[in-house]
Amino acid sequence: MNPVNSRPQPRLLLLAMSGVRVCDEELLRLGLTLPGFVERSRVIASLPSLGLLTLAARTPGSWETVYREYDEMPEDAARRIAEEEFTVVAISSLTARIEEAYRLADDLRALRVLVIMGGLHVSAMPEEAAGHADIVVKGEGEMVWGEIIAGIEHQDWRAFYDASKVAGDAHFGFPQPTPRYDLLDINRYNRIPLQTTRGCPLHCEFCAASRTISPWRRKSIAQIGREMDAILALWPRPFVELADDNTFVDKKWSRELACLLAAHPVRWFTESDISLADDRELLRLLAKSGCAQVLIGLESAAQEAMRGLDTRDWKSARHASYRERVRVIQDHGISVNGCFVLGFDTDGPDIFQRTLDFIDMLDLAEVQITLLTAFPGTSLRRRLESEGRLLPEAGWRHHTLFDVTFQPSRMTVDALRSGFRELMSGVYSAERVIRRGAIFKQCLKNRAHE
Repeated sequence: MNPVNSRPQPRLLLLAMSGVRVCDEELLRLGLTLPGFVERSRVIASLPSLGLLTLAARTPGSWETVYREYDEMPEDAARRIAEEEFTVVAISSLTARIEEAYRLADDLRALRVLVIMGGLHVSAMPEEAAGHADIVVKGEGEMVWGEIIAGIEHQDWRAFYDASKVAGDAHFGFPQPTPRYDLLDINRYNRIPLQTTRGCPLHCEFCAASRTISPWRRKSIAQIGREMDAILALWPRPFVELADDNTFVDKKWSRELACLLAAHPVRWFTESDISLADDRELLRLLAKSGCAQVLIGLESAAQEAMRGLDTRDWKSARHASYRERVRVIQDHGISVNGCFVLGFDTDGPDIFQRTLDFIDMLDLAEVQITLLTAFPGTSLRRRLESEGRLLPEAGWRHHTLFDVTFQPSRMTVDALRSGFRELMSGVYSAERVIRRGAIFKQCLKNRAHE
């Protein structure tokens, strides 16, 4: 360990490991030729870690705090970090890159650097992470960060901190600090994240975000306003991506959010559910607020796949009205990015053509397709594990949303893999990309009339 008192000023490195690395080589080669798929992947990979920036905001000013992206570091990253005499390194990683994060953490600890790990994967698998980190954080890290830093300063930290045991208020745990956006190199990012809600009340079987970190909660409008001001102080006209799982659950609060965003020179993107179509006033406000697009989990072209998907069959009950609801949202000038998942237990080999036809019928402005993935901490993983259907060769690095990790119910692994590739080719064909581009332009025209 590198003692905290070895330097006049302790140094904290916040290290983000983002991005998607597909293991399926044929799909990877195919994806590189599909502009729509590549563009969205680059956007996701370019987003900074909002969780780490929030931790930075709770770090005392007596610490020197540095934020970096792991992919921009040299191959001997651990040695370089140790040479810079960082007191502590806090690592955030997606499941697909957690093995890479563990190797880095092991190397850092061998060089006597203190390592902290947290986030979705670590919160679901704390015992696994404990084998690679000095300190493991389960849940909302900012709720225990002050205690962790104080423990390090006094050489008296614990190996495990569980934020779920810390009481908070009814909104977002407690008043949130404004993330340290000032730590970012603004020239690196084409959009910036801001979180307004956390979790999702629908609790779909495959969703890792709905409960692993937090139940559904929202920030105060005043807090969001402060964070927006901090962003605008650095980016005059930013594109903001809300780091939410389901923004518009509380419609009254959502209308207040839209009014707040309308008062700022921003364009923005977020995720919602299809009930957004039911609130025409909210749609009108969103059109005036700079909302460029909403991603909606439509999940499947097959209604039978939706039964039992969430705790109340909420999505299944609305499946038949998808086309009309998509039309209503886009008629108000808000383009819809429809997200579909392949590999449900009811999916047979016909699901790929059914999905392509369904997408064409919906007239979506954009489309995202993924494979069903049993992330740690989900109800889906517990079920597939109990049924003995998880593929032993599919380690964490295969949990990319684009690699098969389990034995499908009504087709072979190869059939799911090859069918997904063919669907990818169809969804992102030049003809369909051009068609969706025209739909997006029509949404812009519709917004001008709102």
